[in-house]
Amino acid sequence: METRLKINEQDPEGYTALVAFDKYLKSTSISPIQKELIKIRASQINGCSFCIDSHTTDARKMGESERRIYSISTWRDTPFFTEEERAILALTEEITLISQRVSDKTFNNAVNILGEKYVAQVIMAIIIINSWNRLAISTNIEPVI
Repeated sequence: METRLKINEQDPEGYTALVAFDKYLKSTSISPIQKELIKIRASQINGCSFCIDSHTTDARKMGESERRIYSISTWRDTPFFTEEERAILALTEEITLISQRVSDKTFNNAVNILGEKYVAQVIMAIIIINSWNRLAISTNIEPVI
């Protein structure tokens, strides 16, 4: 598969805006591992091979275990994730699959566990990775060997 076009070259202003939005994540209180869980799970759902490769690599560098990385797609069926991470992963799934709606149960559970400000930041993180997924998938960006 060949990359269709380089967004950063064809629309540098738009690309720069997305990069700035992504940099905003550094100012949030979301933990680095939680950010990677969001990025990996959304990328799995969207089928973004570039982002899955990139963010599983980043998670490993942060000390995330192979066991947890391999279990992200089946997080409901494992004891490997905290209550906070489960709330984040549930919200990530429902926002990524937005046409199916975000349930009151998932949203309220996340707010009860994490608080409104943290949930707001998590929502922004989910929106950001979904934007990157769409950019990578639509332009055929592949993982680098």
